[in-house]
Amino acid sequence: MKINIRYARGEDAVMLTALSARTFYDAFAANNAPENIKAYMDEAFTLEKVTSELADPLAVFLLVEVDGEPAGYCKLSGDQAPDCITGPSPMEIKRLYVEQKYLGTGVGPALMQSCLDEALSRGHRTIYLGVWERNDRAVAFYLKWGFSKAGEQIFQMGADAQTDWLMERSLL
Repeated sequence: MKINIRYARGEDAVMLTALSARTFYDAFAANNAPENIKAYMDEAFTLEKVTSELADPLAVFLLVEVDGEPAGYCKLSGDQAPDCITGPSPMEIKRLYVEQKYLGTGVGPALMQSCLDEALSRGHRTIYLGVWERNDRAVAFYLKWGFSKAGEQIFQMGADAQTDWLMERSLL
């Protein structure tokens, strides 16, 4: 299995839109009402929205491929951090998703390491993310990578206001 991680480009927009929608659905559909999943996805994963995000100078998309096939991606951003994030010069992992068939194969850890390396190379000293409090697998993954809970925020999944934990860790 050959893992390659590269920057996503504008010409990846169609593929990234489909990958984003598929991985999000696979991660959350079983534990959410179909109408809430649909409402969120209809807003977040349109070609226009993903194309705009790829063009955002504050955003960085990393695409992980296995044997040339898209296997996951992450989106990083240097936007303003919430007040509960107290580490210096923070960068956010806004999304980190891996195709179901690659879970447990080393793709997720390779992508996470690339996120940490990318943030550090851009001068950030702290990295943080939001994770649904009921996503036990993701929470365990982030704890293993040295993240700790710093606060909470609401994530609106359609009509359902869900609690996300904000987790951070030092890059030093």
